[in-house]
Amino acid sequence: MTALCDIVPPGVVTGDNLVKLLEHARDNGYAIPAVNCTSSSSANACLEAAAKNNSPVMIQVSNGGGAFICGKSVKDPNAAAAGSVALAYHVRAVAKYYGVPVVLHSDHCAKKLLPWFDGMLEADKEYYNKFGEPLFSSHMLDLSEESDEENIAICVKYFKQMEKMNIWLEMEIGITGGEEDGVNNEDIDPEKLYTTPEQVYSVYEALSKIGPMFSIAAAFGNVHGVYKPGNVKLSPEKLLSHQEYTKEKISSPLARPIFLVMHGGSGSTDDEIKAAVENGVIKMNIDTDTQWAYWDGLRQFEAAKHDYLQGQIGNPEGDDKPNKKCYDPRVWIRAAEEAMCARVSTSMSKLGSVGTYTKSTVPGHQQCILENRNPLDSAIGAIKNLF
Repeated sequence: MTALCDIVPPGVVTGDNLVKLLEHARDNGYAIPAVNCTSSSSANACLEAAAKNNSPVMIQVSNGGGAFICGKSVKDPNAAAAGSVALAYHVRAVAKYYGVPVVLHSDHCAKKLLPWFDGMLEADKEYYNKFGEPLFSSHMLDLSEESDEENIAICVKYFKQMEKMNIWLEMEIGITGGEEDGVNNEDIDPEKLYTTPEQVYSVYEALSKIGPMFSIAAAFGNVHGVYKPGNVKLSPEKLLSHQEYTKEKISSPLARPIFLVMHGGSGSTDDEIKAAVENGVIKMNIDTDTQWAYWDGLRQFEAAKHDYLQGQIGNPEGDDKPNKKCYDPRVWIRAAEEAMCARVSTSMSKLGSVGTYTKSTVPGHQQCILENRNPLDSAIGAIKNLF
């Protein structure tokens, strides 16, 4: 097996380096956890888990997460894009200090949220013109509520824009059940929870004419939210059917020619996750479980330090004893981060990404400042975006 650290650099990866990363995952039978983050704190917890486990990681932001990062009091229609870009710049500034590859991704974008998507693409263009690569590594369009024809047509339209900047596109066909970030599919027709091989191939046929940098979230019974293992009826064997159908159609020498994505992993058994990865899943979304972990770390901290958190002064050690060391946000937020880091580590273990990347010992640096960059890169980027 080619060592991933020999072909992919640490820090935020885009373009060819992202392709190499995902091909390595596909060819070596592991997937990368993609964790929804709503703050620099939760992003740092993911980066810490990646560094501790010698694993790549994907940090992703949703529309609601972006709006939260911008500030809940801000009612501007561009707030979600601004917050998403802010998180991306934070990750760009710190990622290389963790010494592992990081993918910056935006999560589900329904048709009604396309202005958010457009705002992030504008930020990508600005960054590309300056640095020769996009701000984000990848973006997701989730137009699964629309007809397949409209879904694919809109994806084609946007992929043509993204391809110019070497941005990866993730799209969804078939519907993930449950509810997430304001999109409710709890009462959806169960048949729509299972994508067919023909649907997947229709996506491949349309997007492959533009470029190879795309992945498909094909539904196989997935449900957003939290459920006990076994309560969600997944059919990961259907993913193999998609691969075999497309392989035959295009006469591919690859056993798994399609990059597949798994959504709604909460409640999945370890065997179901393993089967999904074996059938070509290279990315699995994680949100519900890490939300709980972050809260649980704080909950346990409060339970342990309860008597020290009832006032600024006064605790079991004395009425005049200060409690600042317990209520300082850096203390209890850190407890939340540690719990989330542990849960991301668990996902890395289940997905097989632990130990796939030898952590870099090269001193880190920001990826959002100019640093001896060839000026031709920026000039070429600006010219490409004119066409």
